[in-house]
Amino acid sequence: MILQPHFKNSKHFKDFWTKGNGRQLIEFSGAEVSFNDFEKFSQYFYHVDNIGNEVAKDVYLTKKFQEASREIEDYIRNGVFENDNVPESVKKLFSQTQKIPDWLDYDLLKNGAELCMRSNLDSLISLRDYCLIGGYDYAYLNKPLIATEALKKGAVKRLSETLDFWVNVTRYNALEIHKKGYEFAIKTRLIHSYARLSIKKYYKNWDAENWGEPINSWDMMATYIGFSLVFLHSLKKLGNTFSIEEEKGLFHLWKYVGYLLGIPENLLPNDKKQATEYFYLWTSVQPSADKDSVLLAHSLLNESLENPILKYKFQRKNLRYLHICCTWFLLDEEVCKRLHIPDVPNKKLFPNSKIFFNKIYDTIVSREARINKGNKAQMKVLQNYLNITKNSNFH
Repeated sequence: MILQPHFKNSKHFKDFWTKGNGRQLIEFSGAEVSFNDFEKFSQYFYHVDNIGNEVAKDVYLTKKFQEASREIEDYIRNGVFENDNVPESVKKLFSQTQKIPDWLDYDLLKNGAELCMRSNLDSLISLRDYCLIGGYDYAYLNKPLIATEALKKGAVKRLSETLDFWVNVTRYNALEIHKKGYEFAIKTRLIHSYARLSIKKYYKNWDAENWGEPINSWDMMATYIGFSLVFLHSLKKLGNTFSIEEEKGLFHLWKYVGYLLGIPENLLPNDKKQATEYFYLWTSVQPSADKDSVLLAHSLLNESLENPILKYKFQRKNLRYLHICCTWFLLDEEVCKRLHIPDVPNKKLFPNSKIFFNKIYDTIVSREARINKGNKAQMKVLQNYLNITKNSNFH
């Protein structure tokens, strides 16, 4: 199938890239956007991680899910070697993930992890109120979530899983082979393959021509640009500053995570300029929000009301209000309207107070203290989520 940039002349595409967050990304990154490389990238709309798929077929589809998960954990923690009595697909996957790429720089990984931790709760606000909810505006990107009935699982569980993954891949030395971040990357890769095979088998209405293959490589690229470029832009909007080394480190960290997840290396941007240029091409094949997008967005907004971490109803309502304020501040007004984000009074007050606080905090608290404090705060939020979701079954 040959893909065209179907939406490059649509209002939502033009508005985003000429007067919305897209324009800000171009100014922020110095990107030179065009459709010159469209064919080079668009082929990945129909490309998937076949290595991961083969492992899922050989391990997950031949035994009970929990038993398969334990087997994969054993491979991750102990390593897989050429003479081991394991399926060929497993050897193939681990020969890739256990091979350190020539370009990997551990100092840059450390810088990226430190930026994620140093940004404290602003990191979590950025992930939730810009990266995640903003991603719901891309209707085709959401189709695997709808096909796997993510709405039935509920936003609390979905958010807990995303947070668990993000925190564990962004700590010190987390991505070294056999460490926890490495483990999360491999497990996530295989969950993607398991979901992909399930969609192909059970979801008969999958429109591959328009939506691409389920969880395809190009959509994966866009998702991980969300964790790097969009995340960085959000931190900037909230008044955070970062060094050139931290910025390089963030992109390097997510490039390596993407490599472990089986995303083709030529889709993984090295910096914000490349990321913006790659993202521009991908958005041209995505229509704006549909009814599923609105349902996903409201499920996430209402997560604050359903989540028992906060004891009292007024606390939960206030938290929802603060997230709505941040969403309006971080996303384009048109996107918020398409996703039916409720309009609330004084919505700029909280984000503006964060910007003011961040400027003072950055000048009076040392970088090391901010990294330690941010790490503790993020780990505490994660632990709260894990405590309330530990009894539910991931499968």
